[in-house]
Amino acid sequence: MVQVIPSILSADFARLGEQIASVEAAGASMLHIDVMDGHFVPNLTVGPPVVKSVRKVTRLSLDVHLMITNPEDHVAAFVEAGADQISVHQEACPHLDRALRLVQSEGALAGAVLNPSTPITMVEEVLDLADYVLLMSVNPGFGAQTFIPRTFDKVRALSRRRRELGLRFPIEIDGGVNLENVAEVVRAGCDWIVAGSTIFHSPDPGAVFAEMQRLAREAVAVRA
Repeated sequence: MVQVIPSILSADFARLGEQIASVEAAGASMLHIDVMDGHFVPNLTVGPPVVKSVRKVTRLSLDVHLMITNPEDHVAAFVEAGADQISVHQEACPHLDRALRLVQSEGALAGAVLNPSTPITMVEEVLDLADYVLLMSVNPGFGAQTFIPRTFDKVRALSRRRRELGLRFPIEIDGGVNLENVAEVVRAGCDWIVAGSTIFHSPDPGAVFAEMQRLAREAVAVRA
């Protein structure tokens, strides 16, 4: 099922519990949590203590995206804090197969992530192992960036490869998705759509989430 996943990177952390409750009441089933270390990407965000705090205030699945060097060293801490699924970058994991298996051995779903300049062939050998694949549609590090248009072709290519292999992993997308392009993103083949600033920079995050979710699900009938 196509799902919009609110990203708390763009939330007001002084009102985080309130804003999470707003999207949860509107029907969200997952929250996206971006973890950045200032090394793999040029920004610092949150760590396991914030994930643990979020876990206390919501029953939503926590989709933790590790944009960090040596992510394998931190998987156990994030699972212990409450992560339900953890995605790691191919670019940060020379042993991607091992990293994905480590996430799964800790009891979480494991996702493989590709930066905008990394071709989908770089995850070819783990497509039957990954629980989901996340395609970055902006260069990772900051919220409120503009969607990179060539990502549509990348999504279509991955969707075709998924069909050819007879696999069912969800394709997730992160970066620059808004009310104007969410339908096209879904038609290209995405199943999980991360959205941050569009939702949390609005006066009513729950209402905007609900509208994005409506547009996304209506687009399923006309996938490319």
